Amino acid sequence: MAFLSNYKNVTLSKLTVLMVFIFLYGKIYLALSGVESRLTDIALVTKNTALTAALNTQFLIQIGIFTAVPMVLGFILEQGFLRAMVSFLTMQLQLCSVYFTFSLGTKTHYFGRTILHGGAKYQATGRGFVVRHIKFSENYRLYSRSHFVKGLEVVLLLVVYLAYGDNDGSALTYIFLTVTSWFMALSWLFAPYLFNPSGFEWQKIVEDFRDWTNWLLYRGGIGVKGEESWEAWWEEELAHIRTFGGRIAETILSLRFFIFQYGIVYKLNVKGDSTSLTVYGLSWVVLAVLILLFKVFTFSQKISVNFQLVLRFIQGVSFLLALAGLAVAVKFTDLSIADVFASILAFIPTGWGILSIAIAWKPLMKKLHLWKSIRSIALLYDAGMGMIIFIPIALFSWFPFVSTFQTRLMFNQAFSRGLEISLVLAGNNPNTGI
Repeated sequence: MAFLSNYKNVTLSKLTVLMVFIFLYGKIYLALSGVESRLTDIALVTKNTALTAALNTQFLIQIGIFTAVPMVLGFILEQGFLRAMVSFLTMQLQLCSVYFTFSLGTKTHYFGRTILHGGAKYQATGRGFVVRHIKFSENYRLYSRSHFVKGLEVVLLLVVYLAYGDNDGSALTYIFLTVTSWFMALSWLFAPYLFNPSGFEWQKIVEDFRDWTNWLLYRGGIGVKGEESWEAWWEEELAHIRTFGGRIAETILSLRFFIFQYGIVYKLNVKGDSTSLTVYGLSWVVLAVLILLFKVFTFSQKISVNFQLVLRFIQGVSFLLALAGLAVAVKFTDLSIADVFASILAFIPTGWGILSIAIAWKPLMKKLHLWKSIRSIALLYDAGMGMIIFIPIALFSWFPFVSTFQTRLMFNQAFSRGLEISLVLAGNNPNTGI
């Protein structure tokens, strides 16, 4: 019975997160296609209260009222109204909702992976002191694919909806519709570091950054473990894709990332009123040029040791030509600076989609001698995702009161004093030059 109960809870967790993603992608489709704006106009012009009510019911779903009310009622029945309210507020102050949302993502990811690919993997958690500081790179290895990638995907969806959605020009409407999605995304991105002892201590942050960069740049090889090298860890993360059916499933799921490019390129000022497929085709040409530039600037130094000057000359000319082409396009066409940032929103998910499909078909990519290029692009994406998460943590660590507040909020008074004493005994770390 316990197994069935746990299976039921995991199934509900998976369905909950799946519904959130379906809701967000549905909103993006309606926003980019213009259907949402058209429905809103119809509701306002015809004063159709039924249509307006149907469009606004999504707010009730987004605020999570259907999941929060049963929990509050359970507290009231067990403890009484006053004590239940105190317990509920205490839970929110202790960030229990953040922890629950993060654990929900863990269940969802591994439950979904097991359905698609089967199998199981032992994850060593260690038997050390339970409140020791976890390094940034270790947290990234543990939660990158299960939480961080999906969290950034949700953030990207919300940013695109902010840019192209129909919110009646009201920031309050956007907040009401997306507040819980933002909460879920931020919980998935920062919960491991929020609940990490000394997670906002500057000395620890400096050490973590050094360890992170060393891990990223250390090349893998025979006998090298994932804890030592990004390359070895990345190869380990691909081990679950083994069957032909699993490769097909990963390919189909990765197609969702192309929705961004297809929708956004028709919103650019440079395309005018054209709705021709030529516009979409030209966007792929631009993406191919960007990939070619990336290959030029990441050409192996070891391979090019005999013509270093020629390589640097080619890289310099390529950079100048790219800048000149962009300047000419802005000057003599309708391409605007806003179009450049919109193109970034379009090409980043497209690149990730191509990368995910290529990873799914790893044997084929190796036969085509494209695997090294794919690995270089994957390293760039992981480095970028890591910096997006690391920069806010580093900014908050500049303020000493943040670390003190986090320690007092997360742990009891005795442990908080122990951490403060340990920092005093540790003295200054040799990082004065940073």
